[in-house]
Order: sequence, then C-alpha cells, then structure tokens
Amino acid sequence: MLKSMTGYGRAKFEDENREISVEVKSVNHRYLDLNIKVPRLYAYLEDMVKKTAQSVLVRGKADIYISIKEKEGGDVSISPNMPVVEGYMKAAKAISERFGMDMSGLTLADIMKLPDAVAADREEADADIISAQVNNTLKQALDEYENMRSVEGERLCADILERGKLIGTYVDFVEKRSPESVDEYKEKISQRMTEILDDTDVTQQRILAEAALFADKVSVTEEIVRLRSHLKQLDSMVRGTAAVGRKLDFLVQELNREANTIGSKANDYDIAKTVVEIKAEIEKIREQIQNLE
Repeated sequence: MLKSMTGYGRAKFEDENREISVEVKSVNHRYLDLNIKVPRLYAYLEDMVKKTAQSVLVRGKADIYISIKEKEGGDVSISPNMPVVEGYMKAAKAISERFGMDMSGLTLADIMKLPDAVAADREEADADIISAQVNNTLKQALDEYENMRSVEGERLCADILERGKLIGTYVDFVEKRSPESVDEYKEKISQRMTEILDDTDVTQQRILAEAALFADKVSVTEEIVRLRSHLKQLDSMVRGTAAVGRKLDFLVQELNREANTIGSKANDYDIAKTVVEIKAEIEKIREQIQNLE
C-alpha cells in the first residue's frame, strides 16, 4: 500500500576512529523538499546523501541530520618541530655563554614544553572511507524511516478504503431514492391538480408532462455512474504501491464535483441529507491523502 509522508528513522555507526549518527524525519508537503545538514568539514558528503535520499523519497518535507565525531587521538600524529627546537637550543646556548649560566639542568621534558617545539597534527581522514560509512549508516536510518512510513501508510489507506465503501453505500441509497422522489412528486402534482381541475383527462396529461420534466431535471444517473467509477479508481490507487498522492488530490476533487452536482439537482430532503454525508466523507478522505506520498 501507499506510504505516509510522515516518518522518522535513526542509525549510528562507531569504530576506533569516529562516531557517526544519522537522523531522518519528514512531514507532509506537496513536493519533495529535502534539507540536508552535515558538518562543514564534511560538506563534500552532501551530494551523496542527496542521491541516496532521493532514491527513497518522492514527496514530503524531509530533514536529514548527520553528525560525525572524530575520537580523541584516533588519527593524531605528534612530531618534533626540529627547526624550532634547534632555534631554542641555539638561543639557550647563547644565553648560557653570555651570562655564564649552566645548561646542564635543561631536560627533554623542558624542551617539549616550549611553544611549537612539537606539533600535533590530525591526519586527513580518507574521504572514501567516511563516505562509505556515512552512506551505510544513512541507508540503515532510511530503512527504519521507511518501516515507520509503511505502518502509518497502511493505517491511512485502511481508513480511506473504509470511507470509500461508506460513500458507495450512500450512492446506492441515492440511486434507489431518485426514482422514488419522482413518483412522490408525481403524486403531489396529481393531488394539487385534482383539487383545482375537474377534468380528469386534462389533469392526467398535465401530471405526466410535469412528472417527465421533473424526472429529467433531477436525474442523477450520469453522476452516479461517474461517482462509482471514481470510487473504483480510488480503491485501485490506494491498494497500489506507486506514489500517487497528487493523483489522489485530483480524484477527490472529481468526487466532490459529482456530489455537488447531485446536491444541486436533488429536490428531495433524503437525497440532500445523504449528499451532505457523502461530502463529509470526501473531506475526511482529502485530509488523509494529504499525508500520503
């Protein structure tokens, strides 16, 4: 069945060098609005993340948050800055000779404490390795996200199908009631004309003419046929797997159009009341499909 546009998924990865976490969440939106947030240092990952996400997402406002935390010392290289150390040693020797100071107390620990005597550099991480790690973690988050969307989508689809069946029963009632309303109108006309006219033949002719005009005016046969056709399409599309959210928007508009036409033609209280119920269910379906992909 169709999937909901609302979902959430999260996944983590950790090794001796770094921790990676990915969060994916989305809400309903008319089109696909993808917002990707990665640390500035890893901005090169954005295109890869976008392609992977677009292979899953079709519609919705989706946010993807990626956190990459390098572990302390995991890729740090410490090396002596020999030109600086040599400069310190020459300076110390010059000071010793100038002022007659003893350098014998100078230790290696003292030298390493001097500013810039040693350099701690973070080795540049392999971009391909990080890309693969992030992509795998993203796919895991998307799997969880898709599972949640599927569960929510099934709930929404079940509700829509149930409301479609209910509308079908209302349409059955309208189809049955429409000819009855013509007969009732014919009876009312007959009574009124009988009270006014004494000539039975004339009255009967007028009754038939009036009834024929009324029947033609209130006929909703075409609208009922189209409504049933739209309901069949609704059932088929909701039971499918393709993303048809925007098509469903259009189909609901057509359902509402036919219901309005029946309502405008109806000169009967029961039919008018039933049309109100039909439109109420159509509106509920419209609300539900706003969350479907």
